[in-house]
Amino acid sequence: MSEKKSTFYITTTLPYVNAKPHIGFALEIIQADVIARWQRMQGCEVFFNTGTDEHGLKIYRKAQELGKDTQAYVDENAAQFDNLKQILNVSYNAFIRTTDNSHKKAAQEFWRRCAQNGDIYKKNYQVKYCVGCELEKTESELVDDKCPIHPNLELELISEENYFFRFSRYQDELLSLYKQRPNFVMPAWRLKEITHFVEAGLDDFSISRLKTKMPWGIAVPGDEDHVMYVWFDALINYISTLGWPNESGKYKDFWPGLQVAGKDNLRQQASMWQAMLLSAGLPPSRQILIHGFINSGGQKMSKSLGNVVDPFELVNKYGTDALRYYLLAEITPFEDGDFTMDKFIVRYNADLANGLGNLVARVSNMLEKDAIAINIVADKPAVFAADVRAAIQDYQFHQALRILWDQLRMADEMLSNQKPWEIKDLLKKQQVIEPIVQVILQVAQFLQIFLPNTAENIIKQFSQPQITKGKNLFPRV
Repeated sequence: MSEKKSTFYITTTLPYVNAKPHIGFALEIIQADVIARWQRMQGCEVFFNTGTDEHGLKIYRKAQELGKDTQAYVDENAAQFDNLKQILNVSYNAFIRTTDNSHKKAAQEFWRRCAQNGDIYKKNYQVKYCVGCELEKTESELVDDKCPIHPNLELELISEENYFFRFSRYQDELLSLYKQRPNFVMPAWRLKEITHFVEAGLDDFSISRLKTKMPWGIAVPGDEDHVMYVWFDALINYISTLGWPNESGKYKDFWPGLQVAGKDNLRQQASMWQAMLLSAGLPPSRQILIHGFINSGGQKMSKSLGNVVDPFELVNKYGTDALRYYLLAEITPFEDGDFTMDKFIVRYNADLANGLGNLVARVSNMLEKDAIAINIVADKPAVFAADVRAAIQDYQFHQALRILWDQLRMADEMLSNQKPWEIKDLLKKQQVIEPIVQVILQVAQFLQIFLPNTAENIIKQFSQPQITKGKNLFPRV
């Protein structure tokens, strides 16, 4: 009987469908894809989830503004996000939508469990609310009475009777969780940030809206006058996608999981969701990775500035792996990054066209021209493998790629120094080229998680006894 595979669950956040996919979410889903592919390479059975968040005031108003039926509007936009699977070559095997009936039922059962635990109650309240964030804002979070993330939006004053979640009850349990698991949130400074937030004291938060004011949401169990607050509903996708509340199937096999999110999601992922899980009697997440934002020329991307980057346009012009490479090599995993077309072109030409692509072309051209057979040891361990593995395990994707490109540069230098094209003796020429081919293949093995299409082409081309010239991997721009 074969041994059962270990399992690994990873999920992105669910982007709102009130706008087209942008490069910031492309970064998130590509990072998650690298981790998923790495875990599969280690022999794990991986469940990789993404999807779309389709409720809330922002979406409801956008559909009204466009004169569209709300469900038709979210159907149309959700399809664009699902197209990222092909455009970015991401390997997710679940695409959940919060308008799915199975998710709605799971959210309602989750509500019931929190209510049974005494953590849901009703009260009147008044609060400043940012529609852009779909979050309440305290005075200390505001800059000039504006949300710092959405300074162009006017804060709205909400005054009504809502249901609340007893967040304040979980301060001690959350702090204990952070203390016991020092890698629970990465990077470490984000764990420190959320720890300080929780230590300062937690306010119970609203988890419903009056249906008369905001009808686009999941009905609150037992109260048709209210719909669930979008954040309460959306977070539950991480387990509803696993079939929860059925705890005998995928949920049992895969939960808890690793969550990848942007820095504007820290509070929701690392404190609100964890408190909700504790209330429902469920285990907390396995780990939370928090990445930064992508700016453009040092400025925040915005439609008004005209610097928003469309991942579909980039891929159509330069290819999937070119975009994947830039986001993984140029953008550090946990800090804010920067994208400009000038930087993109420089990286593309230097590392892909003149680097990897040129090396592969030069070597394969010589081998085909002289019909030189190469003897490669398929499972020969690479001297750089341990360093690459360590970087990947620490989610330092840019460092892993730097190590791989250092190997390619050394192989290129070896080629230039030994000038095999000037060697007449074919055996000696083979002896010079063979270790270079070995390095290219060893690098390509790791590139399967970063640049899957490119890696597949290289492995297929260089695994033949008689290597022939292939297509140009990255035509120079």
